[in-house]
Amino acid sequence: MKFPKPYILKQIAQLISCKFIGTEDFPVLGMNEIHVVEPGDIVFVDHPKYYDKALNSAATIILINKEVECPKGKALLISDDPFRDFNKLTNHFKPFKSSNSQISSSAKIGKNTIIQPNCFIGNHVEIGDNCIIHSNVSIYDNTIIGNHVEIHAGAVLGSSAFYYKNRPSGFDQLKSGGRVIIKNHVDIGAACTIDRGVTGDTTIKEGTKIDNQVQVGHDTVIGKKCLIASQVGIAGCVVIEDEVTIWGQVGITSAITIGKRAVISAKSGVSKSLEGGKSYFGIPADDFRSKYKEIASIRKIPEILEKLKQNDKK
Repeated sequence: MKFPKPYILKQIAQLISCKFIGTEDFPVLGMNEIHVVEPGDIVFVDHPKYYDKALNSAATIILINKEVECPKGKALLISDDPFRDFNKLTNHFKPFKSSNSQISSSAKIGKNTIIQPNCFIGNHVEIGDNCIIHSNVSIYDNTIIGNHVEIHAGAVLGSSAFYYKNRPSGFDQLKSGGRVIIKNHVDIGAACTIDRGVTGDTTIKEGTKIDNQVQVGHDTVIGKKCLIASQVGIAGCVVIEDEVTIWGQVGITSAITIGKRAVISAKSGVSKSLEGGKSYFGIPADDFRSKYKEIASIRKIPEILEKLKQNDKK
């Protein structure tokens, strides 16, 4: 998430009432999660396990809960609770704004686009030309939709990320200030749910087709010409490359990559990154042929045990 204008370190420190290390005019251009940070961004870290990763990331401002040596060319914001203060910044730069109409006056709707009854189109939404938005679709603020897109009934685009910190008082949600971006010629099935990015974008690229009842997590990027069947669940920060096929009821864990033209069979559980150009099956998902050989071997276990019993009797 880029700020509407450049800020300096002192201004950001004042917004969240924290100490800073670095020159007070150090430039601050935005804020992001660690997998998408760029120079000028703030990243937060609140556990020693991840200090090195944050300090050595592309981010040049680190919001951290301990005073550590500041890497050259970077600045620190010292906070007793970086999670809380990251939320403060999100609320400041991307506050929730209510809408009192079904289609916000700030929304932009392209030529020949049809919006069926009972849809909600939020603030600053952009929808391109020749789209069809079927009834009861909810499109949250700042979503961008390309041309020739069809979204079927009951779909929700832009809901909050499922991202929580467990505190003694209960779960504390990380606020979502990102967007959903849908490129041209994408179809989205009925009752699909696509979460917006925490600070970046959840993106579905050109020509991808998504069946009914699919969940896409925050900051996930789905490539061009992918096919995703019903009841697939995709966690946050996943990268699915071009022309991937995912069949029904597949579950995909967070922060992994699925390579170009991979095929994942129904009911598989994906717990690690998968190489492109191969077919996968099972829990955990593995190479299709290897998995079926494994299943065939398991089926032979009773026969092997029976032979062992017979040998023992002899």
